Amino acid sequence: MRIAIISDIHSNVYALNEVLLDIQNRNIDIIVCTGDIVGYATRPNEAIEILRKNKILTIMGNYDDAIGNNRLVCGCDYKNSSDAEKAEASMRFTLQATSDENKAYLRDLPKELVLCFNDKKIRFVHGSTRLINEYLREDSKESKEVMQEIVEDILVCGHTHIPYYKYYGEKLLVNAGSVGKPKTNNPNANYVIIDIKTSNIIDNTSSNIEVKIIEVNYDFEKIAKEIEENKVLPNDFARLIREGSSK
Repeated sequence: MRIAIISDIHSNVYALNEVLLDIQNRNIDIIVCTGDIVGYATRPNEAIEILRKNKILTIMGNYDDAIGNNRLVCGCDYKNSSDAEKAEASMRFTLQATSDENKAYLRDLPKELVLCFNDKKIRFVHGSTRLINEYLREDSKESKEVMQEIVEDILVCGHTHIPYYKYYGEKLLVNAGSVGKPKTNNPNANYVIIDIKTSNIIDNTSSNIEVKIIEVNYDFEKIAKEIEENKVLPNDFARLIREGSSK
């Protein structure tokens, strides 16, 4: 079973389209999106409609929650007032640009998903199992605490915009990174593939798990220029896209 996990698209349809094309060539069985379809960039409706058209299993991100419920606050923990003001501008634009039908779609998304493949149970969340906007950064105290609590074999999250995977004992934590707004100091879109391989030994069945982080080139200048031409979104968002930066 080969599962492609995409996350944090943030209205960047150019990155999303290239990632989906890449996935088509990798013999994938199922695609799951761990949320934050909207926010930051210029095309929230198109991003939502691509996921809906392709019937991609999707859970709610904190931006999706805010826009679906007509809120200007995304719930992120911004360290300074400037970042908070930029986020509010993003929310204001996205609220205006997103259709009522697509807001209803965002509002109805589940906040988590549990799937079982072969003998492995996978739990999908956006932030963490505790909060939709909690960051499970690599090697963090929060990650260790959450992984001690889960009963599933694998936990998949997004929200940090940085892909990684790490074992906590026999349990695996996978962060799907970001399609539309990576924070890897690299503008390339990224996503993750989990490959659960089953082998039969006499009458017993066991699974081996492989995780791959995939980078995809796309025309990031196209979305950066659209942001700069927008009258509401901060131009600094274009720089973040070009640099693959968080600051």
